[in-house]
Amino acid sequence: MIASADLSSCDMVIDQEYGQTIAGNARDEPIHRLLGVSNQGGFRYLGQSNALRMLVLFFSFDDPDWPDYIDSASGAFVYYGDNKRPGKELHDTPRRGNQILRSVFDHANAVPPRRELVPPVFVFAKGGRGRSVLFKGIAVPGAIGLPPSQDLVAVWKSSAGRRYQNYRATFTLLDIGSVSRAWIKDIASQRALSDSTPKPWKVWREKGLITPLRAEPTRAFRTKDEQLPLSRDDLALLLTITQRFAERPHDFEVCAGELCRLHLGHVTSMTFTPPSRDGGRDAIGKYLVGSAESKISVEFAMEAKCYALTNSVGVREVARLISRIRHRQFGVLVTTSYLHNQAYSEIVDDGHPIMVIAGRDIVHILRTHGFSTPETVGSWLEGLTDSVNN
Repeated sequence: MIASADLSSCDMVIDQEYGQTIAGNARDEPIHRLLGVSNQGGFRYLGQSNALRMLVLFFSFDDPDWPDYIDSASGAFVYYGDNKRPGKELHDTPRRGNQILRSVFDHANAVPPRRELVPPVFVFAKGGRGRSVLFKGIAVPGAIGLPPSQDLVAVWKSSAGRRYQNYRATFTLLDIGSVSRAWIKDIASQRALSDSTPKPWKVWREKGLITPLRAEPTRAFRTKDEQLPLSRDDLALLLTITQRFAERPHDFEVCAGELCRLHLGHVTSMTFTPPSRDGGRDAIGKYLVGSAESKISVEFAMEAKCYALTNSVGVREVARLISRIRHRQFGVLVTTSYLHNQAYSEIVDDGHPIMVIAGRDIVHILRTHGFSTPETVGSWLEGLTDSVNN
């Protein structure tokens, strides 16, 4: 950890922790000392909100309704705006965070682009001690393969029956391992392009080319703890599902199919097999791959397991799904629990094309699509039941 006394002079390294607690109050806030921005909030910046020199995005992992996250394998960074309560228009927020997001993405996606008006975006996450923070990298708006119409999306949610909108913004973390103090000083002096500018950011600024920071995990499969819910609130969402189907686990298949639709995004059909003849597959789905002009349809086999958290999906169940995947199909295994280490490692080690949607993934899918309380999840399940019965 880099202590507070050194923050104003140090270089910055990816995933380094900054800001050892000393006073126990706002004076310990490290981002202010590192970059000269304000000492609180998710949105912080240098310059005016309509003429930014630097933008800082901070997240703390403690907002289950708006789950900011980084996909280390692709470099994608999803960040939600600051209109998180009902009663206000999308852009009417105290720190003008959503106005800033709209401006940044408008400049990046303009024809011709106005990337010279997009500031360097510094991303931080909450650290492990006191007010310490982790530096997660330098981000740019958008992502490879994501159309401009989808990188900044206004999503609807509801709270206590009141509806409201907030932004979901997709950035990409660039392949920049460290940031020099010289570049930070240049940015403050309105010289973001200088001899100290990291090459990936300079290339994006001048040509619009994104070089993601991709970091494959050292262990290719997730442990039990990494597959299960993180908090009591997350567990409550998952239990809403498991308790509903505890006495009729086969009915979970329709729920699992809908989770696939929400997660994959381009599922055009889902045909469920009779319970007595599923042969290791509970449904066959079709998934569209490619652009509007050159789409192809790929089949996948889905297996659904509504298990208690203490009951893992083992080698036998996985082997049944593997044996039923046809040529040019992939598999999706949806479970409310987790895969046993041996089963998961066999999928990875043997290169089987199977996507695992475990308990924690289910919670993330639900929250991402606005189902963030047991009540809203229950209503969603009721809607699924009604659609099947009709």
